[in-house]
Amino acid sequence: MDRTRFPAALRAVTLLIAALLALLTFPLSPPARAAAHEPRPPRGFVALADVDPTILQEMRYVTVHNFTGHRVDGYRRPLCVLTREAAEGLHRAQRSLLRRGYSLKVYDCYRPQRAVNDFVEWAKDLADTRMKAEFYPRVDKTRLFADGYIAEKSGHSRGSTMDLTLVKLPVRPTRPYVPGEPLVPCYAPRWQRFPDNSVDMGTGFDCFDTLAHTLDPRITGVQRANRMLLKTTLEGAGFVNLPEEWWHFTLKPEPFPDTYFDFPVLHRPGLPMP
Repeated sequence: MDRTRFPAALRAVTLLIAALLALLTFPLSPPARAAAHEPRPPRGFVALADVDPTILQEMRYVTVHNFTGHRVDGYRRPLCVLTREAAEGLHRAQRSLLRRGYSLKVYDCYRPQRAVNDFVEWAKDLADTRMKAEFYPRVDKTRLFADGYIAEKSGHSRGSTMDLTLVKLPVRPTRPYVPGEPLVPCYAPRWQRFPDNSVDMGTGFDCFDTLAHTLDPRITGVQRANRMLLKTTLEGAGFVNLPEEWWHFTLKPEPFPDTYFDFPVLHRPGLPMP
């Protein structure tokens, strides 16, 4: 052994150990501290992928491609979280649809109350109309509360409501949304709208328009048949549709009918804290 090198090597190892100890004892950054202390999903909630990994997920509010134009508060991960009963209901519906050559795709599941609050604040900012041309082209923003498009409470926050659609198999990918790209009305012909890989439902998701009413008589032919396939399949699995939104379903009875949760979509239910 070269004894002249030993002290230098020892000093290097000592410095390395000191650096590692410093990392272990260094205070968490504010975002890390916030994540560590955020409320976690209570018992009874699950990640949909843990119940049925075949259901597609395109979680819109964790992206800027939604009616607000910004990433919505409370959505930290593109993760569908639901009550176990709701997730198992979707699993039953999915099994039926797969046999017919379709898959479910969820856009939104559990929604934290802080996200609902974010929607409310956005709706009050009448100057922010950056996504109007796609999501509410025929609705004045001053009417969003009165017309029922925005409210201070949402069934999504109770954990058993979800927004979803149908995708024909085999699945074609949906290209990423490019912020600032030209916007097309959500009720335009399918070939003109943003190229979602779902079947044609007559409007896009989150379309603030009466054409999005599930049984609107102007929706006919294949579009109506697609809506009815989604509706009857989900009803057969224990869900009830919101008549004003073809994509909106709630499990009945709900496990938490009177509780509005506010844990962020961050931690996977049932797993230890990262």
